[in-house]
Amino acid sequence: MQSNRRFFFQTLGVSAAGIGLATLPLTSCATTTQKQASEDEGQQLFIGDDIAIAETKYGKVKGFILRGTYNYRGIPYGADTGGKNRFMPPQEPEPWTGVLPTVWWGNTAPQDMTNRYANAYSSFADHWNYDDVSEDCLKLNVWTPEIDDKKRPVLVWIHGGGFTNGNGFEQDSYDGENLSKKGDVVFVSINHRLGPIGFSDLSAAGGAKYADSGNVGVLDIIAALKWVNENIANFGGDSGNVTIMGQSGGGAKVCTVTSMPASEGLIHKAVALSGNIVGAISKDYSAKLGTYILNEAGLSSSEIDKLQEMPWADYLVLANKAAEKLTQDVGGSGMMRGSFGPVADRVHLPDTPFFSGMNSYSSKVPMLLSTTTGEFSPSRTNAALENISFEEVKDNLRNSSSPTSSPYGDKADAIVDAYANAFPNKKPIDIWSMILSNRSKVIETANAKANQAAPVYLAWFGWEPPLFDNRMRAFHCLDISFWFGNTDLMLTHTGGGKHPRTMAEKMSDCLLAFMKTGNPNTDNLPDWPAYTKENGETMILNDSCEVKNDPDRDARKLL
Repeated sequence: MQSNRRFFFQTLGVSAAGIGLATLPLTSCATTTQKQASEDEGQQLFIGDDIAIAETKYGKVKGFILRGTYNYRGIPYGADTGGKNRFMPPQEPEPWTGVLPTVWWGNTAPQDMTNRYANAYSSFADHWNYDDVSEDCLKLNVWTPEIDDKKRPVLVWIHGGGFTNGNGFEQDSYDGENLSKKGDVVFVSINHRLGPIGFSDLSAAGGAKYADSGNVGVLDIIAALKWVNENIANFGGDSGNVTIMGQSGGGAKVCTVTSMPASEGLIHKAVALSGNIVGAISKDYSAKLGTYILNEAGLSSSEIDKLQEMPWADYLVLANKAAEKLTQDVGGSGMMRGSFGPVADRVHLPDTPFFSGMNSYSSKVPMLLSTTTGEFSPSRTNAALENISFEEVKDNLRNSSSPTSSPYGDKADAIVDAYANAFPNKKPIDIWSMILSNRSKVIETANAKANQAAPVYLAWFGWEPPLFDNRMRAFHCLDISFWFGNTDLMLTHTGGGKHPRTMAEKMSDCLLAFMKTGNPNTDNLPDWPAYTKENGETMILNDSCEVKNDPDRDARKLL
């Protein structure tokens, strides 16, 4: 697969109209001549032999300075995971001599890349950024205002895509420049192992050598956090104030990592957007899947090491076939996007619900949870559904053959009526979208977290973009660009301009406040109380922001 150079040059050329994009003075790594050039001629990019040099535990790295922000792309935090390292816990990278150029994204973790850009509208709206794919994928990216000894809050972004797809730079929304510059914080994004490569539990078939194989994908995230703990001070960051944040599958990873004993001391706050889980795959299921994989390969237990020798693309096909057969025999795992995900092995992850331990480390970690009102709307790709009636919505929800929703059978009428009563100003298509995008999982997570000592704050994002004839609604992934101040960068999500930028100012302020204090309250929003199970306090994020007490509670209970 050819390198995606478009994203790099797009990043270099983006307008400075976003949040806090006034040009900052260049730092001590730029010469006086370079500073003068920037002031007099507007030069935006500086790269050279003695520019943006930083120390790491493993050797020096060289990045570049873009619009006053230091950028490092593709810093190794772990060794190549191929060959003998496949299915094994992450190993430290080999130290290097000299200065390692870190000016380009690290490889995307192995995943199915077939027809990734097949749908023209989806490719236009999301314009995913994918580069080379390989098992040498344990790389991270850093944005920082300065290479100095100032201790800035650190945000570690964990990408979405379930536990199967994605990378740390797949959307322009993931760019860390604007948040780093606005809040004087350090922004880190990571790649890690995914799908069958990251979550094949071969312990039952392979014994002690493969004891950790079902969780190496999340052990990679722990390794990245250890790298941050040991190295981020060299990039102007505070290892004692680290917030992890993710969306969709990334949000589920945030919930998972926060519940891992190994995260103690490595994370201090957590933000999960549109992806919430309160448990991992059962050990019985994951171990059975491992035996199915071995059977699919036609190997005995003594030959299991041959799975490490297969080309990764062949292994993905084989493992997914095994998962399909297991699903046919015993049903699915219940995890997001397939049968491969973190395993409740009682070593790295508990077999009890996440956040249930009053004295566990997670009890000390404040959390911010948020979803969108229209995560999935049927009319986004079908304009005819904009004028659907309530009766037709009920038919779709009732009909088990409907491809656009889970069937609710005889409960469909009551569910639609309850949502329509709770939100009387919404059209039938809006109600349908809200039911498909319901908050059951995030409420379950918030209720679990509310039992612990540290607070949890809950938001519901409802801002809708004026694109595609207003059919997009507050869709899955839209809110990322608002939290990070990237609404003028992710134009195909927001339309750009003052309207979304005003909302992004408020939301990025909240995120920065939460990173710094564990509390998202700012002067730009109404008072945001911590969530309680009794009241369900929810900050509604829209052009007009307000706190409501569990506005969909009665309707949601019918689901």
